[in-house]
Amino acid sequence: MSNALEQHRHGSTLTLWLNRPELHNAFDDSLIGELTAALADAAADPEVRVVVLAGHGASFSAGADLNWMRGMAALSESENRQDALALARLMRTLDELPKPTIARVHGAAFGGGVGLVACCDIAIASEQARFGLTESRLGLLPAVISPYVVAAIGPRQARRWFATAEQFDAATAGQIGLVHQVVPADQLDAAVARQLELLGKAGPLAAASAKQLVREVAAIADRDALDEANARLIARLRVSAEGQEGLGAFLDKRAPRWQT
Repeated sequence: MSNALEQHRHGSTLTLWLNRPELHNAFDDSLIGELTAALADAAADPEVRVVVLAGHGASFSAGADLNWMRGMAALSESENRQDALALARLMRTLDELPKPTIARVHGAAFGGGVGLVACCDIAIASEQARFGLTESRLGLLPAVISPYVVAAIGPRQARRWFATAEQFDAATAGQIGLVHQVVPADQLDAAVARQLELLGKAGPLAAASAKQLVREVAAIADRDALDEANARLIARLRVSAEGQEGLGAFLDKRAPRWQT
């Protein structure tokens, strides 16, 4: 693995640092592959409970590396399709990761960088962060990341920002739902640590299953089927080892064994 992606473990938290600061953490096919592989490894590692995505240098991620895009423009439509599918696999792997994920956002988050933010379960930005879905300036659209960005900010907002490529600040990102919290730059790490503390107190299975529950609830239109599915889920959790420990700890007025 190159040094374009740094991995740091602290207890049960894995932090993945985008490490191309000289290019504002813009990604190319190599970084896309490395990040996808790192996320897949994290999904399979029972010792990892939370993944934090962050960027070294002045920016979170400026999206696609322009030199890489210049090279892709010279290739065939079929080759560009395969390249786009690799990015789609990254976004889907992050979105469906069976562990809670946190985006630690500072500086620029443009294009695909916005996609990474939208795919994370929790997104915290510094007040100085700037965002933009800038593809239309290049005669393109944020097609690959669109399912995740639309899910985060809604169709109405997406229609504006996709078309205009206008940049917006962290406060706007919070208002439209792209990020959950905006804090002063010197409080960014403390805000991330607070979320890690809260996740550490949650049951690992429950926290990891939360996104799957939300996805299924949003997709099911049949209310009877939804009630049945949710009843099965809560019954399974209640009789699971984690559910038994959580309920027992509550009744015994003690901390559950998983609490960090």
